[in-house]
Amino acid sequence: MTRIAIGQYYPTDSFIHRLDARAKLLGVIMYITFLLFANHFVAYGIAIVFIAVIIKISKVPPLMLFRGLRAVMFVLIFAAFINLFLTPGDTVLFSFGFLRLTTEGILMAFQMVLRLVLLITGSSILTLTTSPIQLTDGIEALLSPLKRIKVPAHDIAMMMTIALRFIPTLADELDKIMKAQKARGADFETGSLLKRARNLIPILIPLFISAFKRADELATAMEARCYRGDVNRTKMKAMKMSPMDIFALAVMLVFGGLIIATRFI
Repeated sequence: MTRIAIGQYYPTDSFIHRLDARAKLLGVIMYITFLLFANHFVAYGIAIVFIAVIIKISKVPPLMLFRGLRAVMFVLIFAAFINLFLTPGDTVLFSFGFLRLTTEGILMAFQMVLRLVLLITGSSILTLTTSPIQLTDGIEALLSPLKRIKVPAHDIAMMMTIALRFIPTLADELDKIMKAQKARGADFETGSLLKRARNLIPILIPLFISAFKRADELATAMEARCYRGDVNRTKMKAMKMSPMDIFALAVMLVFGGLIIATRFI
């Protein structure tokens, strides 16, 4: 869990880091949307090449990105299993009760796992190349039209940013608690499923206490700095879309056009 990439920020100087936070947020939304249209291996090949180029340009270590997949390995395995044995098809390779392994199921499982990996990697690049302050301002700017209907855009943006930022923090805290419990003789890997679930109680209780303590400390720090939300709030650096941001969004549209074009192959 300490190797989660989402929520961490990797400070360096790159073309992706210098982009406006709004452009990166819109780009990730477009990337996820276009990726959902992919239903051909050519489309996934284009997506792999595209994300590889983005990683290269961002100067983020690839290991830092891909090691975050270890934390969601269970989700990937579960998605692969569901699609592998529950996808109907004509070419049956193995059958046991209601479970049927088909050629179509293998292809669907491979596509689903590959799609999840690409989605997680693309989302991780957003947080790794955007500081929490820029991310908050970007989300608030995109939600600003909703202020006309009394939607607290700033509060929503702040909560989303804090939640993302605390993912690696709580993961690190979880790792420390587990090591402390193991040093006291706790066993989390043997026994029945029910026994292992009970053994998690000494972990979850300190984790919840630590989370509430950190939340209280954060609230106290914000109040000590006279934080009042977006009331009379000014920004030292005003957000401004540059030609680089327009170019990046145009490249994303080209990527989407290529993905949609593969549906006609």
